[in-house]
Amino acid sequence: MYFCKHRLVRWITLAGALWLAFGASAADQSPEAVFQRMDQAAAKFKGLMADMKRVAHEGAIDEEDVSTGSIKVRLPKPHDLRMLLDFNPPDAKQVEISGSKVLIYYPKSNTAQQYDFGRSHRAQMEQFLKLGFGSTSREMQEAYKVEIGGPEKIDGQDTTRLELTPKSAELAAQFPKFELWISDATGIAIQQKMYQPGKSYNLITYTHMRINPNLSDADVKLKLPPGVKPELLQR
Repeated sequence: MYFCKHRLVRWITLAGALWLAFGASAADQSPEAVFQRMDQAAAKFKGLMADMKRVAHEGAIDEEDVSTGSIKVRLPKPHDLRMLLDFNPPDAKQVEISGSKVLIYYPKSNTAQQYDFGRSHRAQMEQFLKLGFGSTSREMQEAYKVEIGGPEKIDGQDTTRLELTPKSAELAAQFPKFELWISDATGIAIQQKMYQPGKSYNLITYTHMRINPNLSDADVKLKLPPGVKPELLQR
C-alpha cells in the first residue's frame, strides 16, 4: 500500500512538472468562466475549515488592528448556514452564528452576549455570510453589481478578484463595496475585503483551507462554560 501511494505521488509530481514546463494556461478570467467555477463549487459545498487573519483598518486615524484565529462553516442543507469563529489572544473571543442569531463569548471577562436579528433579516444574514462561501453566481448577482477585477496571486494561489457593490441601500450604507478573491482551483473565496465609510475596511485572508470536512453540529456550536448565561440583546 505504501509503495503504491509513493509511486502515485511521484507520477503526480512529474505530471505537474511537465505541465509547468510546457506552459500551463491561466484560468479563464471571463465572467462566464468565473461564475461557472463558483456555481460548481456551490453545488458541492457543505462546509469548510480554515485558519484566518483579519486586518481591521480604521480610516479616520489610519491605524490597523491584526487578529488571527480559525473558522468552521457547516451547511447541512440549503438556508441552514452555521459558523464558528475562534479568535486568538490577546483579544480572544468565540463567535457562533446560526440562522439569525449570533452568540459571542469573551474568555477574559467570562461573559457572553447573544444578538437576535430576527427572522426578517435571516435571508440578508445568510447572503452576507455566504459571500464567496458556497453562494451561486445568481445569488450574488441578485444582491450585488459584480465586476471582474482580474487575476491576482494570494498566498501563492491563483485567484480572480471580484468587485461587488450592494444593490440594497441599507447594506450599501454600512458596506459600500466588497472585494472577493475567488480561488481558480476551488471556486471558493480565500480572501474577502469589506469596505466601510470613512476609508475603513476589514481584510480577511484564509489559509490551510479544507473544503467539505466532516463537521458535525457540535463542531460549529459554541460551548459556554458552566454558569455563563448570555446577555440577550436585540438588534
